[in-house]
Amino acid sequence: MPGTTPSRGRTGRPPRTSRAQILEAAWRLIDRDGWQKLTMRRLAAEAGAAPTTLYHHVRDRDDLLTQLLDDYAARMPRPELPEEPRERVVAAATVMHDSLAAWPWIVEVLTAGDFIGDSALWFVEAIVQGAVECGCTPEQAVDLYRGLWYYTAGEILVRAGTARRRAERDADEGGVSVYDETVRRRIADSGLPHLSGLADRWPGLVTRETYPEGLRAFVDGLLSHARGGAA
Repeated sequence: MPGTTPSRGRTGRPPRTSRAQILEAAWRLIDRDGWQKLTMRRLAAEAGAAPTTLYHHVRDRDDLLTQLLDDYAARMPRPELPEEPRERVVAAATVMHDSLAAWPWIVEVLTAGDFIGDSALWFVEAIVQGAVECGCTPEQAVDLYRGLWYYTAGEILVRAGTARRRAERDADEGGVSVYDETVRRRIADSGLPHLSGLADRWPGLVTRETYPEGLRAFVDGLLSHARGGAA
């Protein structure tokens, strides 16, 4: 998030801290220390404001997280979605995935509580509407959205966690991919024939980008099941 340049040469009462400045300070804190360490006291210090000032704009930490997510969702790309309902579901889920993959901590927040903001509801609507137009009941459409969200959130969190562990381990060992080699050896030594045979290829196989193909297969499977086409 871009910094705010302080004004110079002003005297008298200091400028009032705005909501935008508070959110900007919160983004800085999260980028630096992680969202789990975000507190109102630390935010006040980061924003250079009295703690009581924050409460003119946010009720508590949960409200702050909701406002941060709403602020982020408002800046997410909102492309023209396809007319065909299945393709609309796929396109909306893809936007959701690509927008959140750059900030995995947002997925952690979303999976920790009901923090979704109004600005993010459009892609939920697009998925539910597309599912209904594909023949789902409203209840089945919500189930389809939930399934897509679990798949998307899980893919983002697993990839981010693996990348973080790999970076931490490799940094400790001079940049050599010790993490991948450790995994390869464990699989090679497992005594399990199919896994052992894939040990040398395993690091490359599990880091392939498979979300787009998996998404389409997942959507087709859920729609087929909802319409009675699969057991």
